[in-house]
Amino acid sequence: MTGIPATLLLEERAELAMNAVVQLADPDLDGIPFFMADLLAEPAELRHGDWDYGSSHGRLTDACILARRMTGADWWAATEKAYKKTLLDLLGPDGLTWRRTHPRGHWEATAGLIDQRATLLALTTWYQDDGDPAVAEAADRQVAALHRIAVKERDVWYFPASEYTRDGWPSAHAVQLHLAPDPASFCGRLIMPLLRWHQLTGNAQALELCGWFTRLITHHSGVFGEDGSFNSALAYRSGHFHTRLGTLDGIAKYALFTGDHALTAFVRRAFDWALGRCTAYGWTPGDLAGQRFEHETCSLVDLIGIGTTLARAGHHAYWPVVERFLRNHLTASQLTDVSWVRSAPDRSLDEPGWITRYRVGERVRGAFAGYGAPNDYVNDAVLGRGHTADVQACCIGSGVRGLFTGWAAAVTGDARLVRVNLLLNRGSAHVDVHSHLPHEGRVDLHVRADCGEVRMRVPEWAGYARLRVERAGHTAHGAEPGLWAPDGMLRLAAPRAGELITVTFPLPERVTEETAAGRAYEVRWRGDDVIGIEPEGRTRPMYTARTIEPQAKLREHTLHVPDQEWSW
Repeated sequence: MTGIPATLLLEERAELAMNAVVQLADPDLDGIPFFMADLLAEPAELRHGDWDYGSSHGRLTDACILARRMTGADWWAATEKAYKKTLLDLLGPDGLTWRRTHPRGHWEATAGLIDQRATLLALTTWYQDDGDPAVAEAADRQVAALHRIAVKERDVWYFPASEYTRDGWPSAHAVQLHLAPDPASFCGRLIMPLLRWHQLTGNAQALELCGWFTRLITHHSGVFGEDGSFNSALAYRSGHFHTRLGTLDGIAKYALFTGDHALTAFVRRAFDWALGRCTAYGWTPGDLAGQRFEHETCSLVDLIGIGTTLARAGHHAYWPVVERFLRNHLTASQLTDVSWVRSAPDRSLDEPGWITRYRVGERVRGAFAGYGAPNDYVNDAVLGRGHTADVQACCIGSGVRGLFTGWAAAVTGDARLVRVNLLLNRGSAHVDVHSHLPHEGRVDLHVRADCGEVRMRVPEWAGYARLRVERAGHTAHGAEPGLWAPDGMLRLAAPRAGELITVTFPLPERVTEETAAGRAYEVRWRGDDVIGIEPEGRTRPMYTARTIEPQAKLREHTLHVPDQEWSW
């Protein structure tokens, strides 16, 4: 064990989330997970929903694998194994994943397109993790099925309904009239896992679908305006943010893969427009109508994915956006304290196979907000839809993916050039980053292996003239020539194994006014960290006044270094 600053550690948050991932599994339904929780009910409730199957199993399986890669822990191995088994069991002979008819619910056995996306996402992560040929076969069959059922016109391919049935598409009339409901929800969000599958295996059908679905979104659908705005029509789910942003995430990665700079510009316009509807610390509206008061963690994770991809494409101005979102709303939206949740002490109030009220608070500890307010884990606004679900299984899985995306992007490169993109604690094969933010403007780089060069991003607010670099008994000042690389990053030449490089800079405080769904919030910042919001939340405030120490406290912890870095 070694000492590190007692500041934000993404892998620790991922392991915390696994408590909720494991505890969602319902023993009365052979491990099928609960989907949603009402934490204001007395006692609190966990409920099943029609997303229990492909969608939840895909998200939660993905989370199990990513958390293990981040932490090196595997105490959830039994749950991971069970989720994986059911994930494969839900895949039918035709290659699609099918929901099960539920005796208490209103849903029937159909192959939902949103379920296909989550399942393929999990299969790609699973195959990347262990190379299981059975998983490759399942993913290939699923891609072939998606390719087969797509309606193929001369200029566009699409799915004419949200769900495929045992008898095919629900209506031939929809096909004949070229009706494609919300292409972002049912086609656009598939681009990212399809592209990943092609990158992992070379599957040609997956890449072909990426191209056609991208063309559908950008040339024919009307989902996005010329200025990047979201189409707010009801037919487009009132500009639903998660599906718009999930689509942009896939297109951004496809643009980077193909080198299509015009497509990257398309993504940037829409991304910048979306950022203008969010807060600087990462709260996102649910849509542009009745859900605009509700933040889904899924949407924020999409933003993090888009931001890191654009930054990797050379648009480095998005790194600060990603860091603010990770430091603030993603981790603030995670339940760490459940003392306010009133749970039943036994199972006497349960409705087996449908609702449980037993130890709900303890079971969802680590979950990310399903529908949250700008300053509160619970959204109980009188406007819009009011109070709905406080926890959703999809947001738990997405939250882990968001943590992983930030963790994977924090330190990148190889022995020739290592980049420190995010100023967060992170272990790597070449450099360990110890971040003292937000207590001190200080980052320690512990060099593990000789490198040709290390570049570290320095925030614009840091005041480069007062920046100091201490290494080998020598202090360099930020205004000295040769200390900066052409990309604007701090350049540290030829670090050697065992060397400690300490970078210090001013850490200013400021106050901004943020608008969320038409309401104003006064936000206090220290660097990129929110240290308070007025007004504070009422039920489970996310941003109570934060205590800042003159120096960051230290804790005994060894940063996890993966045996192989995944390119994301």
